[in-house]
Formats: sequence, C-alpha cells, structure tokens
Amino acid sequence: MFIKICGLRTAVDVDAAVTAGADAVGFVFADSPRRIDAAPARALAARVPSHVLTVGVFRHQPLDEVAALAAAAGLRAVQLHGDEGPEYYTALGEEGYTLVRATAPDPQRPERCGALGEDLLLLDAPAPGSGKAWDWTDPRFVPPQGRWILAGGLDAGNVAHAVRTLSPWGVDVSSGVEASRGVKDAGLISRFVAAARSASDPA
Repeated sequence: MFIKICGLRTAVDVDAAVTAGADAVGFVFADSPRRIDAAPARALAARVPSHVLTVGVFRHQPLDEVAALAAAAGLRAVQLHGDEGPEYYTALGEEGYTLVRATAPDPQRPERCGALGEDLLLLDAPAPGSGKAWDWTDPRFVPPQGRWILAGGLDAGNVAHAVRTLSPWGVDVSSGVEASRGVKDAGLISRFVAAARSASDPA
C-alpha cells in the first residue's frame, strides 16, 4: 500500500510523515492554505530519505512555472491537479519526474492510468483539499486498472474501509490528518498510516 501525506509545510510535519512510514510526501504550490514556496520546500525535501517520494502539487499553472518550481524545490515527482494537457506530461517526463495525474472521478467515464502519460493516477474530490469525500461507494464507479491512488475525505477512521472496499494501489491524505485547516497533527498522521497498512495487509 502506497501512502502519501500531502500539504506539508514544516520540518515537524515532514518528520512525522517519514517516521509514520509514508511512501511519499507532498508540497502544495497551487492556491491553497497549505501553499509553500520553493525555498522552504527544498529545505524540507532535503530532510526526506531517498526511499520516500517528494511530490510537488500544481493546479492550473503554466508549464514553465511548474517546471521552474519543481526544479527549484528539488523534487522527484510532479502532481498535476487541473486541466493540464499532454504537453505537460511529455515535457516533465523528459525531465525525469515521476508524474501523477489527479482528477475527479466520473462514473460515466472510467479513468485509465497512463492515459496522458502519467505514472500514477489519483482520484480526488471535485474540490481538492476540501476534506470532502466523493462517493466512492457509487455502484457505477469502476476502479481503474494499474497504479491508482484514492484521495478525498480520507482519515484514520475511514481509510481502512475504503481500502478494503476498492483495493486501490495507494491512498493520499491532507485535511484528514490536520488539527485545524492547514495544520498537521503527528498523531493523526501516525494513525492514518497504521490504519491504511492494516487494511492492506493480507489476513
């Protein structure tokens, strides 16, 4: 089970995610109360061991801005959370980044991981970062094949049920591990990771 803790802004947050056993940590460069600039993000990314993926999250930003911020922050992955076209994935892929395509699911239009050249597909709520879940219990929803990540409204109390129901390749959380909007809680991070791992472990 791949677990990403997103919206990190302090060394305490990053250390808590790494200690809990997260596989990836996310830094938000899009408009958000969790937004961070490149210089502090680079300092935080430097704290992260090599086995943990550092991800920059972008939404509705020009390609040159995405590329410049990702490089300045020293990140290894880019998550595109808007209407970015295939040219983004081609250009950023040529720079060697692991690419994450984030989108809201539509039961009428099943998603496919790799459709735009991404390495990972993330299915999130229509309002990303809001803490509101989308209806992943909708019987019309068809889970994608391949490496897809479930996000949107997850927390330590519901992630195990979500994992057992949908068997995603990974899960992503931000607001679900916060004490208040934009402020992470180390205890909630630890409980989230433990719950997700326990649900994905064979009985």
